[in-house]
Amino acid sequence: MKMPHITRFRPGPVSGALRARPPLVPVRLAPALLGPLAALALLASPAAAHLPLSPTEYEASAICAQPAPGYSGCLSLRLIADEPSSVPGVETTPQATEFTEPIHGSLTPANLISAYGLAGASPPSTQTIALVDAYDDATIAGDLEVFSKQFGLPACNEANGCFRKVNQNGKAGPLPASSGEKERSWAQEIATDVEIAHGVCQICKILLVEAKSNNNNDLYAAEQTAAALGATEISNSYGGQEGSTDSSAFNHPGIVITASSGDDGYLDWFSEEPAAYANYPASSPHVIGVGGTRLTLSPTKTWESETVWNDGGASGGFLEGAGASGGGCSGHFLADSWQQSTTNWSAVGCGSARAVTDISADGDPYSGVAVYDSTETPKGEKGWAAIGGTSVASPIIASIFALAGGAQGVAYPAQLLYENLQLNPASLHDVTVGSNGECLKKFHKNTGVSGCTSAEDAQNSCPGKLICLAAPGYDGPSGVGTPNGLAAFEPAVPGGGGQPAVTSAPPAAPGSETPPTGTSSPGGSGAAQPATKPAVSALFLTRGALTALRKRPRVAQLGFAFTLNVPARVRVTVARRVRVRGRMQWRTISVPLSFSASGGSQTRRLSARTPLPHGRYRLTVAPEHGAARSIVFWSG
Repeated sequence: MKMPHITRFRPGPVSGALRARPPLVPVRLAPALLGPLAALALLASPAAAHLPLSPTEYEASAICAQPAPGYSGCLSLRLIADEPSSVPGVETTPQATEFTEPIHGSLTPANLISAYGLAGASPPSTQTIALVDAYDDATIAGDLEVFSKQFGLPACNEANGCFRKVNQNGKAGPLPASSGEKERSWAQEIATDVEIAHGVCQICKILLVEAKSNNNNDLYAAEQTAAALGATEISNSYGGQEGSTDSSAFNHPGIVITASSGDDGYLDWFSEEPAAYANYPASSPHVIGVGGTRLTLSPTKTWESETVWNDGGASGGFLEGAGASGGGCSGHFLADSWQQSTTNWSAVGCGSARAVTDISADGDPYSGVAVYDSTETPKGEKGWAAIGGTSVASPIIASIFALAGGAQGVAYPAQLLYENLQLNPASLHDVTVGSNGECLKKFHKNTGVSGCTSAEDAQNSCPGKLICLAAPGYDGPSGVGTPNGLAAFEPAVPGGGGQPAVTSAPPAAPGSETPPTGTSSPGGSGAAQPATKPAVSALFLTRGALTALRKRPRVAQLGFAFTLNVPARVRVTVARRVRVRGRMQWRTISVPLSFSASGGSQTRRLSARTPLPHGRYRLTVAPEHGAARSIVFWSG
């Protein structure tokens, strides 16, 4: 029986004309020029030969329903075979369709480990990955056993202490209502989260925390429970509308917290109800927002390429296809200083607002992962499935952090990703092709290629900006890129020496730019050089300073914190961006502050003669005979 294609009707923007999206088509592009942006050429090429699954044989269906305000929806998509009877390993009855074998071409744990350079990786200490979901998957323990046996993984169950399932209060019972009805069909989401976590970090402990519903209050209570029970990583494969406040449930310094960016493209353009801002909790500055890519494997099943996941278009007044990786600017939360430290931050287009995402991993359902769940879906399907969505990407990233040893003393470990982007770019696959913007052209299902080029997607959604367009370095859809081994998840060592950049302070919001490459040596070149050169890392403004900069009247003191790898004398200056004879320049406005600092975390305060007027400023911390570090921020 041929399954009906999933379409959604949506009226046009102003005129009421109909907008549609063609069937799903992966985007493969090369760099070009887009306005002031650097070379990002956009060529739509035929589907690569090594893509796992064909759009001509499968269509994608969202696992969870669209959430109402105050609720969150899971962010997984399942591929549905056009002709289930043509798929090997399918048993069909009038009541149900059971897939008894993994879908041919769906990605296995071995594929993910090979693609992201994780072979042989093992966490240096015991890690507990928590998966927060809604409702109960009554079969998850048995399903995890089937999954593990299928792929030759170590057993993970309650008996050996590897797997534990609790309710949102941290108790073994009573458990939430079973996930079976349409409005609570989270069972496949739960199976996806648990099985990916075990597949990537096979000796990690798995903690499943089930909220009693997908009401945000319940999910946030489950989040708090996961942290209280000792989780070292927490993955959240759900999202909803961004509120005006950031829940304390996601503010747990020293714990890796990941959150899916969404499955409906930039500002949910693929949804029946587009959003004003990025999805939450991915937009929280305390979490690691995770986007989705289309992962292409080489003939030897190693990493070949990745593009931004965007499988959608418009045709005949209907939205068609599978969706696209979510993202956008936050409407309420400021970006952390390490996010704004990227060299092309000004081209992103968020100003000082938080941008989603931070990092990406496989999320396209057409490069979907193999998942086993024996709980029957509302459509009567069970067994093996090919699953995509940013729900896949979030547990991948959380599990890779676990392999690297968790947060490793860093309060908000997204900072590690951005520092490694600057100091160790080879630790990441730079995703430079694709867009998660809106496509208004027909989807070519026979080729698996979007009807739009990346430039057209971006022009429809974020013209002249990188918040919805991939580019070299940081960009909105893919963040810093995708994993290439564990190095990007470990503390960066500035200059290749000294101690890791570790901080336990809260994140800063206004941003920073690329640190100066030169060094400051007030003592002169003839001074004796220490065996290890001093280096500054983890530089940010304190929360008090951020608050003062936004208040009126503003105060004339600037609090900041940083980490110094070895004791050294330090010089601090503040410069303002000004126009001199038609050219923008940095002009020092403060009396330099010099002091002797011990190694480790430091907190200092710089006083000015008058409050800083509205403008752009640069704070530079320069250790004697060492590498300086700067951050850029706004006043007013």
